[in-house]
Amino acid sequence: MTYIVTETCVDLKDKSCIEVCPVDCIHEVEADRMVYIDPDECIDCGACVDPCPVDAIFAEEDVPTAQVKFVDINKIYFKDQDAARVKVDELKPTA
Repeated sequence: MTYIVTETCVDLKDKSCIEVCPVDCIHEVEADRMVYIDPDECIDCGACVDPCPVDAIFAEEDVPTAQVKFVDINKIYFKDQDAARVKVDELKPTA
């Protein structure tokens, strides 16, 4: 199990979750529209969930049905960042 960042983080990137992560597994890059949790680094502690002001972070098995596509996006990101960015843009086009 890992934690997944979902749609409400897109274009927000509050970063409260990054500040509380004890293993620094949440990554933010200027080119990205959201933050991502590295599933290989995440220790499943859940420390990132409550600080998120937009309730964007869920345990993988608890991701709401409407947000399930973000499970794949989070997993793809650490193998192919460009592909993940394209998928985010497809799901939530920029204005």
